[in-house]
Amino acid sequence: MKRDILKIDEELCNGCGLCVPNCHEGALQVIDGKVRLVSELMCDGLGACIGHCPEGAITIETRESEPYSESRVVAGVHHGHHHGQPGGGCPGSRERVIEKPSAVSPVPESGQSELRQWPVQMHIINPNASYFHGADLLMAAVCVAYSTGGFHNKYLRGRSLAIACPKLDHNTEIYVEKLTALIDTAKVNTITVMIMEVPCCGGLLQMVKAASARASRKVPVKEMIISISGEVLKEEWA
Repeated sequence: MKRDILKIDEELCNGCGLCVPNCHEGALQVIDGKVRLVSELMCDGLGACIGHCPEGAITIETRESEPYSESRVVAGVHHGHHHGQPGGGCPGSRERVIEKPSAVSPVPESGQSELRQWPVQMHIINPNASYFHGADLLMAAVCVAYSTGGFHNKYLRGRSLAIACPKLDHNTEIYVEKLTALIDTAKVNTITVMIMEVPCCGGLLQMVKAASARASRKVPVKEMIISISGEVLKEEWA
């Protein structure tokens, strides 16, 4: 359907973020130094944020887009604005480091989460976040954790995480840019790509290879293919 929706001129945007807390739906976030519309479903097209942009980078245009979904605008967004949470916008995409308690034994208890940071979805992660610097990166297809027993203990432990679905995600061109920044700027140590055996998952490995070819640094990339029943079908350095 055609409807009014936000348009951001990236050349004019200076990344100040003044518009973000004035988007009451939480549809705006500062990503890679620019304000971006993170979800068209959460943009009502009313333009309440326009007057808060000092550079005139935000306008409203009429174009094809999915209809605004009020159900996607969680009540916590408004709660966050009124209580001065830093950065404004959707609290679900706010960066955070997840501290882990020191353990006497190097082997964690069964069922313990090994997630070290938030967010994890590729559209939302910031390659400049501190938890990516010099890290071993696990780039996983979304379905992997659901099919793989012991995912946290065996594969996520000690790694920073990014997840994506090459079949269902949109505008994945930015994924290659972010992966390139993770290699060149964050200087990740290694990249492990975990994908499912289904053909559509191969796109994730191709994105990592494209970023590796574009980057000025070279990092080891391990490819892991997981069966639908959770078995490791392939594990080798690409």
